[in-house]
Amino acid sequence: MRPFLRIAEVVFALVLCIGAARAGSLIEFANVSDQAQPARLLGYLARPDGVAPFPAVVVLHGCNGFFGGYVEIADQLKTWGYVALLVDSFGPREIGTRCGMGLPAQATDAYAALKYLSQDASVDAARIAVLGYSMGGESALTAVERGPIDPPFPEKFAAAVVYYPWCGGRSAVVNAPTLILIGAEDNRTPAASCREMVAQPHSGGAAIDLIVYPGAHHNFNFRVLTGPRSPGYWLEYNEAAAQDAEEQTRAFLATHLAATAPGQPAEK
Repeated sequence: MRPFLRIAEVVFALVLCIGAARAGSLIEFANVSDQAQPARLLGYLARPDGVAPFPAVVVLHGCNGFFGGYVEIADQLKTWGYVALLVDSFGPREIGTRCGMGLPAQATDAYAALKYLSQDASVDAARIAVLGYSMGGESALTAVERGPIDPPFPEKFAAAVVYYPWCGGRSAVVNAPTLILIGAEDNRTPAASCREMVAQPHSGGAAIDLIVYPGAHHNFNFRVLTGPRSPGYWLEYNEAAAQDAEEQTRAFLATHLAATAPGQPAEK
């Protein structure tokens, strides 16, 4: 099958997923370089009303891929005054799921989205955050972690919000203020691994805030992903945790993506 036909099929599938009443639109944008595969990525872009330039947020999905719940998150970010770009890391690669396997290239996709937004005249390139969920949360941590992925990319994220990632084996030295939100009863990505990460020395790095929700499981913010999942993981919506995490996310983004004078760093 010719590449443009595969892309057209993916776009059609996303249109069916998103529906006709959404606030944003499907876009195609370049990967980080001519050598990267796939050469083009897909995403859902929502723009707020008002006077540009706007702050922006790159959204990364979990291991089950792009679905309507993430589109709702992008639309909500739009109502908060952010340009939101939800990246589909699976469609262009013809992947169905990566649960239990991860996708290292998703962190690179985040940088491709960052580059795309940084070149958009309606976006303030100094005020772009990354927001990730589960596998996408791990990718968001990779994108801001000081390490091998950092030097090749001139554009940098100003902040990161990370829902229930696997934190094991990670450095606590990050380049941007980071908020981790996770459930105490999460048996897929245990909160203990994030506590251990945050307890490490992180001199020279940005601050990391960790909030652990008592009684909350994996995917606590999604109503549609609930119940037992193979191999034995439990996913469950928790209204109290979901509402508090939303408030924490909104406040954190407002603090770290606040408007600043030209040439000045974002407020910390």
